[in-house]
Amino acid sequence: MKTKSIKKIFVAGKNGQVALSLKNAADAFDVEVACFGRPEINLVSKASTLEAIEAYQPDAIINAAAYTAVDKAEDEEHEAYNVNSRGAEILARAAADLDIPFLHISTDYVFDGAMNRPYQEKDETGPTGAYGRSKLAGEKAVMTANTNAMIFRTAWVYSPYGNNFLKTMLRLAETRDTIGVVADQVGNPSYAPDIARGLLNVLAKIEETGWDSKYAGLYHLGGTGDTSWHGFASAIFEAASVYGRTKPTVNAITTEEFPTPAKRPANSRLNCDKAHATFGVRLADWRKSTADCVRELLNEKG
Repeated sequence: MKTKSIKKIFVAGKNGQVALSLKNAADAFDVEVACFGRPEINLVSKASTLEAIEAYQPDAIINAAAYTAVDKAEDEEHEAYNVNSRGAEILARAAADLDIPFLHISTDYVFDGAMNRPYQEKDETGPTGAYGRSKLAGEKAVMTANTNAMIFRTAWVYSPYGNNFLKTMLRLAETRDTIGVVADQVGNPSYAPDIARGLLNVLAKIEETGWDSKYAGLYHLGGTGDTSWHGFASAIFEAASVYGRTKPTVNAITTEEFPTPAKRPANSRLNCDKAHATFGVRLADWRKSTADCVRELLNEKG
């Protein structure tokens, strides 16, 4: 693979949490990040995607685009596969043809959640829903299309942008004194700006050392530390109280008490040691990043 400087980064995904975070982090890394989505490109249209890539002439490609409507995917599995597998494959092959780094974002939902320890990259996959199946298919399509691809699985993504659990909790707290939150699912809350900085640090490492074949493959990239959704909600309300928000009572409930069309993994914890050992990248503690996100959202309002 070429080892020229990495200054222009093509990001698939225009308004997603990680895509927007990559764009916001660009200046700090002295790189140019261009985010592409509809109407510029249609991920399932090879022609429009390749046309945009050829016009931009990137030094690296990051796929931060995905069909992420977990419950809706149960009824729209074909659409989920189109974006999460076919679209990912088109991007991976384009990067291979250009001989430039390709970073693809995947998910904890490729696992069934039955393991009693954090998942390692080598652990057996077993998605329990359509979304997870489409993302696992995407991982396989990416590695087939581009043997140098780097796949980063993350989990429980939140940020000041778009729709996510943290913003939902803050909104509910405005009108409710008591909120029931699932306590028997655990994972790593992952702050999109931290993920973005992690990915850009990976590219900086590749630029510094030149490409090494050992860089290709699977990685986990989630927030440091783990908690339940109940613990996450409690931390959100604690952070918000600094800005005068009233803390609602958070009642622990079970998954059975909060049924959803798609089955969520009971254990979404990811072991992220490989990314640290290979690239020196480890995301911040989830509690610190939760406070950072709440501050970003409430500081001006407060």
